[in-house]
Amino acid sequence: MSLKIGEPIPKFKLNDKNGEVFTSESISGSAVIYFYPKNFTPGCTKEACGFRDAFEEFTEKGAQVIGISSDSEASHQKFAARYKLPFILLADTNGVVRKKFGVKSTLLGLLPGRETFVFNKERELVYKFESMNAKNHIGKALKHL
Repeated sequence: MSLKIGEPIPKFKLNDKNGEVFTSESISGSAVIYFYPKNFTPGCTKEACGFRDAFEEFTEKGAQVIGISSDSEASHQKFAARYKLPFILLADTNGVVRKKFGVKSTLLGLLPGRETFVFNKERELVYKFESMNAKNHIGKALKHL
């Protein structure tokens, strides 16, 4: 079941690209948590670079940007290095956190979905957006912070 507006950030614990444990409790202020299918694919690279290019706008609004996919820590490390991504990438290799957020798969369940969640400083969901069109997520997230 997908998160509903007003619900809190689900509790989770995942490793970041450096193998460090990151928990949902460590999120302070507003947050944009986006789920994407796979590192190094055209759409996901476009989306990540869009968040990178707007990163200063997100930080000026007091928001953390967190990207989550089923890729490994090592893959995240390479992806972040190649595209100079300044934000947190988390490895949800078993899809547990994806399920907690209710992110659905597409293409008959073959492809993990692309969905962005915006949380206010009280850690409540204020906006969510689901679309495989990667370029729309950044502007919509900024608009709802």
